[in-house]
Amino acid sequence: MSKPQTLSAADRAKLEALIGHDFAEKERLDSALTHASARTEKGGNYERLEFLGDRVLGLCIAELLFRTFGTAGEGELSVRLNQLVSAETCAAVADELNLHLYIRTGADVKKLTGKRMMNVRADVVESLIAAIYLDGGLEVARRFILRYWQGRAVRADGAKRDAKTELQEWSHAKFGVTPIYRVDERSGPDHDPRFKVTVEVAGIKPETGVERSKRAAEQVAATKMLEREGIWQQSPAGN
Repeated sequence: MSKPQTLSAADRAKLEALIGHDFAEKERLDSALTHASARTEKGGNYERLEFLGDRVLGLCIAELLFRTFGTAGEGELSVRLNQLVSAETCAAVADELNLHLYIRTGADVKKLTGKRMMNVRADVVESLIAAIYLDGGLEVARRFILRYWQGRAVRADGAKRDAKTELQEWSHAKFGVTPIYRVDERSGPDHDPRFKVTVEVAGIKPETGVERSKRAAEQVAATKMLEREGIWQQSPAGN
């Protein structure tokens, strides 16, 4: 039996308590939790909301970092920002909110696991932020973001350098060469593309990364190489 296309009053109350906002227009919350695969007869899904929520999240996190780390340079702030708005972090927030209990998807999406399902959870968090912003304004959205991101922002590991920069400096020091990135494949629809990128460093085995943008795929490939070569500690197994 498929899930109903609107939240029950009890589920909505639970979720609004976790969000910290009572929606004036309840359908916004429903749309934020509806994947395109659910094929609802009326109402929207979260794709457009995700686009807006990504920008609202980026603005609020950038402001948070700017105020919190008053002596940090642009490079450090950028590294922290990239980590905090990543799919991994957004998916972790989704898990903290137990959003998997409320997301409505089609049967094909229900079969997804691992990285693809992580992206769905991350997308829903961004769409939820947009719904909050549209319903309550920027201050309400900022309050929600601070509630779930502020602690993450000040963690000691938040300034981990981005993988491409780390790999370039390591390869220069060890081999005297610059890593070369190559896009091997672009697949998927325009609204949800996938890029497969290979990174090569002369003298060692290449690595590949797949993500929703060329830049993100490059970061994944660089991270894999750093972890394989023992420069970075290997990340725990993903969800």
